Amino acid sequence: MDKITKSHYMSRIDEKLTELPWYVAEYIDTRKRKLSHTTLLNYCHDYIIFFDWLVAERFAAPTRKDVELSILEKLTVREIESFLTFLEYQLGNSKLTINRKLSALKSLFDYLQNKAETAELKPYLDRNVMAKIEFNALKETQETIANRIEGKILRADDFELFRQFVAYDFGAQNCENKRLFQFHEFNRERDTAIVSLILGSGLRLSEVAGINLEDLDMNKGLVRVIRKGNKEQYVYFSEQAKSDLDNYLKIREARYKPEKSETFLFMAAPIGRKGKSRRLTPRSIEKLIEKYATAYGKPALTVHSLRHSFATRYHQENNDVPRLRNQLGHSSIQTTMIYTHLTDEEMRKAVNNMDK
Repeated sequence: MDKITKSHYMSRIDEKLTELPWYVAEYIDTRKRKLSHTTLLNYCHDYIIFFDWLVAERFAAPTRKDVELSILEKLTVREIESFLTFLEYQLGNSKLTINRKLSALKSLFDYLQNKAETAELKPYLDRNVMAKIEFNALKETQETIANRIEGKILRADDFELFRQFVAYDFGAQNCENKRLFQFHEFNRERDTAIVSLILGSGLRLSEVAGINLEDLDMNKGLVRVIRKGNKEQYVYFSEQAKSDLDNYLKIREARYKPEKSETFLFMAAPIGRKGKSRRLTPRSIEKLIEKYATAYGKPALTVHSLRHSFATRYHQENNDVPRLRNQLGHSSIQTTMIYTHLTDEEMRKAVNNMDK
Protein backbone atom coordinates (compact mmCIF):
# COMPACT_ATOMS: atom_id res chain seq x y z
CA MET A 1 0.00 0.00 0.00
CA ASP A 2 1.54 3.31 -1.10
CA LYS A 3 1.85 6.45 1.03
CA ILE A 4 -1.09 8.22 -0.63
CA THR A 5 -3.45 5.30 0.02
CA LYS A 6 -2.19 4.84 3.58
CA SER A 7 -2.71 8.54 4.22
CA HIS A 8 -6.26 8.25 2.86
CA TYR A 9 -7.06 5.32 5.15
CA MET A 10 -5.48 7.03 8.16
CA SER A 11 -7.59 10.14 7.52
CA ARG A 12 -10.73 8.02 7.46
CA ILE A 13 -9.67 6.18 10.63
CA ASP A 14 -8.91 9.43 12.43
CA GLU A 15 -12.27 10.82 11.31
CA LYS A 16 -14.09 7.82 12.80
CA LEU A 17 -12.10 8.02 16.02
CA THR A 18 -13.37 11.55 16.67
CA GLU A 19 -16.81 9.95 17.07
CA LEU A 20 -15.66 7.24 19.49
CA PRO A 21 -14.57 7.26 23.17
CA TRP A 22 -11.00 8.29 23.96
CA TYR A 23 -9.98 4.80 25.07
CA VAL A 24 -10.95 3.36 21.68
CA ALA A 25 -8.67 5.89 19.98
CA GLU A 26 -5.90 4.90 22.37
CA TYR A 27 -6.39 1.22 21.55
CA ILE A 28 -6.40 1.80 17.78
CA ASP A 29 -3.19 3.81 18.12
CA THR A 30 -1.46 0.80 19.73
CA ARG A 31 -2.49 -1.43 16.80
CA LYS A 32 -1.34 0.76 13.90
CA ARG A 33 2.02 -1.02 13.59
CA LYS A 34 0.52 -4.51 13.77
CA LEU A 35 -2.75 -4.41 11.83
CA SER A 36 -3.49 -3.26 8.30
CA HIS A 37 -5.21 0.06 7.75
CA THR A 38 -8.24 -1.66 6.21
CA THR A 39 -8.59 -3.88 9.31
CA LEU A 40 -8.36 -0.87 11.61
CA LEU A 41 -11.02 0.97 9.62
CA ASN A 42 -13.28 -2.09 9.85
CA TYR A 43 -12.69 -2.13 13.61
CA CYS A 44 -13.84 1.49 13.80
CA HIS A 45 -17.05 0.65 11.94
CA ASP A 46 -17.66 -2.31 14.27
CA TYR A 47 -17.14 -0.15 17.35
CA ILE A 48 -19.51 2.53 16.05
CA ILE A 49 -22.26 -0.12 15.70
CA PHE A 50 -21.58 -1.41 19.23
CA PHE A 51 -21.52 1.98 20.95
CA ASP A 52 -24.59 3.16 19.05
CA TRP A 53 -26.37 0.06 20.30
CA LEU A 54 -25.26 0.84 23.86
CA VAL A 55 -26.63 4.38 23.60
CA ALA A 56 -29.92 3.24 22.07
CA GLU A 57 -30.62 0.14 24.16
CA ARG A 58 -28.94 0.81 27.47
CA PHE A 59 -29.21 4.60 27.52
CA ALA A 60 -25.54 4.51 28.42
CA ALA A 61 -24.73 8.09 27.42
CA PRO A 62 -26.02 10.95 25.24
CA THR A 63 -23.68 9.94 22.41
CA ARG A 64 -21.34 7.05 21.61
CA LYS A 65 -18.32 9.27 22.34
CA ASP A 66 -19.54 9.79 25.91
CA VAL A 67 -19.74 6.12 26.91
CA GLU A 68 -17.52 5.76 29.98
CA LEU A 69 -15.37 2.80 30.95
CA SER A 70 -17.62 2.13 33.95
CA ILE A 71 -20.46 1.29 31.55
CA LEU A 72 -18.33 -1.37 29.84
CA GLU A 73 -17.34 -2.86 33.19
CA LYS A 74 -20.98 -3.33 34.23
CA LEU A 75 -22.18 -4.97 31.03
CA THR A 76 -23.71 -8.41 31.58
CA VAL A 77 -23.39 -11.55 29.49
CA ARG A 78 -27.11 -11.34 28.77
CA GLU A 79 -26.74 -7.81 27.41
CA ILE A 80 -23.89 -8.83 25.09
CA GLU A 81 -25.93 -11.78 23.87
CA SER A 82 -28.74 -9.31 23.12
CA PHE A 83 -26.29 -7.26 21.07
CA LEU A 84 -25.24 -10.34 19.09
CA THR A 85 -28.91 -11.14 18.48
CA PHE A 86 -29.36 -7.57 17.24
CA LEU A 87 -26.50 -8.08 14.78
CA GLU A 88 -28.04 -11.28 13.44
CA TYR A 89 -31.74 -10.44 13.26
CA GLN A 90 -31.83 -6.66 12.96
CA LEU A 91 -28.75 -6.06 10.81
CA GLY A 92 -28.85 -9.42 9.03
CA ASN A 93 -25.22 -10.29 9.78
CA SER A 94 -24.07 -13.86 9.12
CA LYS A 95 -22.54 -15.91 11.92
CA LEU A 96 -19.14 -15.43 10.30
CA THR A 97 -19.58 -11.63 10.22
CA ILE A 98 -20.77 -11.65 13.85
CA ASN A 99 -17.63 -13.57 14.81
CA ARG A 100 -15.52 -10.90 13.11
CA LYS A 101 -17.27 -8.11 15.01
CA LEU A 102 -17.01 -10.08 18.24
CA SER A 103 -13.29 -10.56 17.63
CA ALA A 104 -12.86 -6.79 17.29
CA LEU A 105 -14.67 -6.23 20.59
CA LYS A 106 -12.77 -8.98 22.39
CA SER A 107 -9.52 -7.39 21.27
CA LEU A 108 -10.59 -3.98 22.57
CA PHE A 109 -11.77 -5.31 25.93
CA ASP A 110 -8.62 -7.41 26.33
CA TYR A 111 -6.54 -4.26 25.83
CA LEU A 112 -8.60 -2.36 28.41
CA GLN A 113 -8.24 -5.13 31.00
CA ASN A 114 -4.77 -6.55 30.41
CA LYS A 115 -2.62 -3.94 28.68
CA ALA A 116 -3.82 -0.39 29.36
CA GLU A 117 -2.87 1.21 32.68
CA THR A 118 -3.98 4.27 34.60
CA ALA A 119 -1.53 6.69 36.22
CA GLU A 120 -1.84 4.50 39.34
CA LEU A 121 -0.82 1.43 37.30
CA LYS A 122 -4.31 -0.02 37.50
CA PRO A 123 -6.08 -1.64 34.53
CA TYR A 124 -8.79 0.37 32.80
CA LEU A 125 -11.22 -2.51 33.39
CA ASP A 126 -11.24 -4.94 36.31
CA ARG A 127 -14.02 -7.01 34.74
CA ASN A 128 -14.10 -8.10 31.10
CA VAL A 129 -17.50 -9.42 30.02
CA MET A 130 -16.26 -10.19 26.51
CA ALA A 131 -13.96 -12.90 27.91
CA LYS A 132 -17.12 -14.84 28.81
CA ILE A 133 -18.65 -14.67 25.33
CA GLU A 134 -18.03 -17.54 22.93
CA PHE A 135 -17.77 -17.27 19.17
CA ASN A 136 -20.50 -18.75 16.98
CA ALA A 137 -19.75 -22.35 16.11
CA LEU A 138 -19.12 -22.62 12.38
CA LYS A 139 -19.76 -26.25 11.51
CA GLU A 140 -18.77 -26.10 7.85
CA THR A 141 -16.30 -28.81 6.93
CA GLN A 142 -13.80 -28.40 4.13
CA GLU A 143 -16.10 -30.53 1.95
CA THR A 144 -19.05 -28.24 2.70
CA ILE A 145 -17.04 -25.14 1.87
CA ALA A 146 -15.78 -26.77 -1.31
CA ASN A 147 -19.32 -27.64 -2.40
CA ARG A 148 -20.46 -24.08 -1.73
CA ILE A 149 -17.59 -22.66 -3.78
CA GLU A 150 -17.99 -25.17 -6.60
CA GLY A 151 -20.99 -23.51 -8.22
CA LYS A 152 -19.46 -20.03 -8.12
CA ILE A 153 -16.21 -20.47 -10.01
CA LEU A 154 -14.99 -20.51 -13.59
CA ARG A 155 -13.72 -23.75 -15.07
CA ALA A 156 -10.79 -23.99 -17.47
CA ASP A 157 -12.87 -23.39 -20.62
CA ASP A 158 -14.55 -20.37 -19.06
CA PHE A 159 -11.31 -18.55 -18.26
CA GLU A 160 -10.76 -17.37 -21.82
CA LEU A 161 -14.47 -16.96 -22.54
CA PHE A 162 -14.92 -14.60 -19.59
CA ARG A 163 -11.74 -12.73 -20.44
CA GLN A 164 -12.89 -12.29 -24.04
CA PHE A 165 -16.28 -11.12 -22.79
CA VAL A 166 -14.67 -8.39 -20.67
CA ALA A 167 -12.31 -7.38 -23.47
CA TYR A 168 -14.77 -7.34 -26.39
CA ASP A 169 -18.18 -8.96 -26.05
CA PHE A 170 -19.52 -6.67 -23.32
CA GLY A 171 -19.02 -3.69 -25.62
CA ALA A 172 -20.67 -5.45 -28.55
CA GLN A 173 -23.56 -6.46 -26.29
CA ASN A 174 -24.12 -2.82 -25.35
CA CYS A 175 -23.34 -1.09 -28.64
CA GLU A 176 -26.80 0.53 -28.69
CA ASN A 177 -26.17 2.17 -25.33
CA LYS A 178 -23.77 4.95 -26.28
CA ARG A 179 -22.78 5.90 -22.73
CA LEU A 180 -22.15 2.31 -21.64
CA PHE A 181 -20.36 1.44 -24.87
CA GLN A 182 -18.01 4.44 -24.64
CA PHE A 183 -17.29 3.79 -20.96
CA HIS A 184 -16.35 0.20 -21.81
CA GLU A 185 -14.16 1.30 -24.70
CA PHE A 186 -12.33 3.71 -22.40
CA ASN A 187 -11.67 1.12 -19.67
CA ARG A 188 -11.60 -2.25 -21.44
CA GLU A 189 -7.79 -2.69 -21.43
CA ARG A 190 -7.70 -1.88 -17.72
CA ASP A 191 -10.65 -4.14 -16.86
CA THR A 192 -9.28 -7.01 -18.96
CA ALA A 193 -5.91 -6.68 -17.20
CA ILE A 194 -7.61 -6.81 -13.78
CA VAL A 195 -9.62 -9.93 -14.60
CA SER A 196 -6.65 -11.59 -16.29
CA LEU A 197 -4.35 -10.82 -13.35
CA ILE A 198 -6.71 -12.34 -10.77
CA LEU A 199 -7.38 -15.40 -12.92
CA GLY A 200 -3.65 -15.72 -13.58
CA SER A 201 -2.36 -15.26 -10.03
CA GLY A 202 -5.10 -15.72 -7.43
CA LEU A 203 -4.41 -12.36 -5.79
CA ARG A 204 -6.81 -10.98 -3.20
CA LEU A 205 -8.93 -7.89 -3.89
CA SER A 206 -6.88 -5.64 -1.57
CA GLU A 207 -3.66 -6.91 -3.13
CA VAL A 208 -4.81 -6.10 -6.67
CA ALA A 209 -6.01 -2.64 -5.68
CA GLY A 210 -2.76 -1.86 -3.85
CA ILE A 211 -0.30 -2.62 -6.69
CA ASN A 212 2.00 0.20 -7.87
CA LEU A 213 4.00 0.31 -11.10
CA GLU A 214 7.25 -0.28 -9.24
CA ASP A 215 5.80 -3.53 -7.83
CA LEU A 216 5.68 -5.13 -11.30
CA ASP A 217 8.49 -7.16 -12.81
CA MET A 218 7.18 -7.75 -16.32
CA ASN A 219 10.29 -9.66 -17.42
CA LYS A 220 9.91 -12.32 -14.72
CA GLY A 221 6.12 -12.21 -14.49
CA LEU A 222 6.21 -11.24 -10.82
CA VAL A 223 4.33 -8.72 -8.71
CA ARG A 224 5.19 -7.51 -5.23
CA VAL A 225 2.20 -7.48 -2.88
CA ILE A 226 1.59 -6.87 0.81
CA ARG A 227 -0.28 -9.85 2.17
CA LYS A 228 -2.24 -10.29 5.39
CA GLY A 229 -0.15 -9.41 8.41
CA ASN A 230 1.74 -6.82 6.32
CA LYS A 231 3.96 -9.55 4.85
CA GLU A 232 5.76 -8.67 1.62
CA GLN A 233 5.71 -11.36 -1.07
CA TYR A 234 6.51 -11.68 -4.77
CA VAL A 235 3.79 -13.58 -6.63
CA TYR A 236 3.92 -15.05 -10.13
CA PHE A 237 1.27 -14.25 -12.74
CA SER A 238 0.46 -16.03 -16.01
CA GLU A 239 1.64 -15.23 -19.53
CA GLN A 240 -1.90 -14.17 -20.47
CA ALA A 241 -1.99 -11.78 -17.53
CA LYS A 242 1.41 -10.46 -18.60
CA SER A 243 0.12 -9.80 -22.12
CA ASP A 244 -3.02 -8.03 -20.90
CA LEU A 245 -1.05 -5.96 -18.39
CA ASP A 246 1.32 -4.93 -21.16
CA ASN A 247 -1.61 -3.80 -23.34
CA TYR A 248 -3.01 -1.78 -20.45
CA LEU A 249 0.34 -0.18 -19.60
CA LYS A 250 0.67 1.04 -23.19
CA ILE A 251 -2.45 3.20 -22.85
CA ARG A 252 -2.39 3.96 -19.10
CA GLU A 253 -0.53 7.26 -19.17
CA ALA A 254 -2.21 8.79 -22.22
CA ARG A 255 -5.72 7.78 -21.21
CA TYR A 256 -5.74 8.21 -17.42
CA LYS A 257 -3.24 11.09 -17.28
CA PRO A 258 -1.60 10.34 -13.91
CA GLU A 259 0.62 12.82 -12.12
CA LYS A 260 4.28 11.82 -11.90
CA SER A 261 3.84 10.90 -8.24
CA GLU A 262 0.81 8.69 -8.97
CA THR A 263 2.39 5.32 -9.65
CA PHE A 264 -0.60 3.16 -8.71
CA LEU A 265 -1.23 0.52 -11.35
CA PHE A 266 -5.00 0.46 -11.79
CA MET A 267 -6.53 3.90 -12.20
CA ALA A 268 -10.04 5.30 -12.22
CA ALA A 269 -11.22 7.44 -15.12
CA PRO A 270 -11.14 11.18 -14.28
CA ILE A 271 -14.62 12.57 -13.54
CA GLY A 272 -15.65 15.93 -14.98
CA ARG A 273 -13.64 18.48 -16.94
CA LYS A 274 -11.19 19.02 -14.10
CA GLY A 275 -11.34 15.50 -12.76
CA LYS A 276 -8.14 14.14 -11.27
CA SER A 277 -6.77 10.67 -11.75
CA ARG A 278 -6.86 8.40 -8.73
CA ARG A 279 -6.32 4.82 -7.65
CA LEU A 280 -9.11 2.39 -8.45
CA THR A 281 -10.53 1.43 -5.06
CA PRO A 282 -11.26 -2.14 -3.92
CA ARG A 283 -14.98 -1.36 -3.99
CA SER A 284 -14.74 -0.07 -7.57
CA ILE A 285 -13.00 -3.30 -8.60
CA GLU A 286 -15.74 -5.32 -6.90
CA LYS A 287 -18.42 -3.35 -8.75
CA LEU A 288 -16.80 -3.75 -12.18
CA ILE A 289 -16.50 -7.53 -11.67
CA GLU A 290 -20.17 -7.62 -10.58
CA LYS A 291 -21.13 -5.71 -13.74
CA TYR A 292 -19.30 -8.08 -16.09
CA ALA A 293 -20.39 -11.21 -14.19
CA THR A 294 -24.07 -10.26 -14.36
CA ALA A 295 -23.86 -9.42 -18.06
CA TYR A 296 -21.97 -12.70 -18.69
CA GLY A 297 -24.79 -14.66 -17.08
CA LYS A 298 -22.93 -15.69 -13.91
CA PRO A 299 -23.98 -13.11 -11.29
CA ALA A 300 -22.50 -15.21 -8.47
CA LEU A 301 -18.98 -14.47 -9.76
CA THR A 302 -17.01 -12.15 -7.49
CA VAL A 303 -13.39 -11.14 -7.13
CA HIS A 304 -13.04 -13.83 -4.49
CA SER A 305 -14.56 -16.52 -6.70
CA LEU A 306 -12.13 -15.56 -9.48
CA ARG A 307 -9.39 -16.21 -6.91
CA HIS A 308 -11.03 -19.58 -6.16
CA SER A 309 -11.14 -20.26 -9.90
CA PHE A 310 -7.39 -19.75 -10.18
CA ALA A 311 -6.71 -21.97 -7.17
CA THR A 312 -8.89 -24.81 -8.45
CA ARG A 313 -7.29 -24.73 -11.89
CA TYR A 314 -3.79 -24.53 -10.39
CA HIS A 315 -4.43 -27.62 -8.27
CA GLN A 316 -5.81 -29.54 -11.24
CA GLU A 317 -2.79 -28.65 -13.35
CA ASN A 318 -0.04 -29.07 -10.76
CA ASN A 319 -1.33 -30.99 -7.70
CA ASP A 320 1.14 -29.11 -5.50
CA VAL A 321 -0.61 -27.91 -2.34
CA PRO A 322 2.46 -26.33 -0.63
CA ARG A 323 3.21 -24.14 -3.66
CA LEU A 324 -0.45 -23.25 -4.07
CA ARG A 325 -0.56 -22.24 -0.42
CA ASN A 326 2.41 -19.93 -0.99
CA GLN A 327 0.89 -18.50 -4.18
CA LEU A 328 -2.38 -17.69 -2.40
CA GLY A 329 -0.71 -16.40 0.76
CA HIS A 330 -2.58 -18.74 3.10
CA SER A 331 -1.29 -18.85 6.66
CA SER A 332 -2.66 -22.37 7.16
CA ILE A 333 -2.35 -25.27 4.71
CA GLN A 334 -5.79 -26.44 5.88
CA THR A 335 -7.33 -23.50 4.05
CA THR A 336 -5.57 -24.50 0.84
CA MET A 337 -6.83 -28.09 1.22
CA ILE A 338 -10.32 -26.88 0.24
CA TYR A 339 -9.23 -27.05 -3.39
CA THR A 340 -8.26 -30.70 -3.11
CA HIS A 341 -11.86 -31.45 -2.10
CA LEU A 342 -13.13 -29.57 -5.13
CA THR A 343 -11.05 -31.64 -7.51
CA ASP A 344 -11.73 -34.88 -5.59
CA GLU A 345 -15.44 -34.36 -6.28
CA GLU A 346 -14.73 -33.91 -9.97
CA MET A 347 -12.73 -37.14 -9.96
CA ARG A 348 -15.66 -38.98 -8.34
CA LYS A 349 -18.05 -37.70 -11.04
CA ALA A 350 -15.59 -38.69 -13.77
CA VAL A 351 -15.32 -42.24 -12.43
CA ASN A 352 -19.11 -42.56 -12.12
CA ASN A 353 -19.56 -41.34 -15.69
CA MET A 354 -17.54 -44.32 -16.90
CA ASP A 355 -20.57 -46.54 -16.12
CA LYS A 356 -22.89 -44.53 -18.38
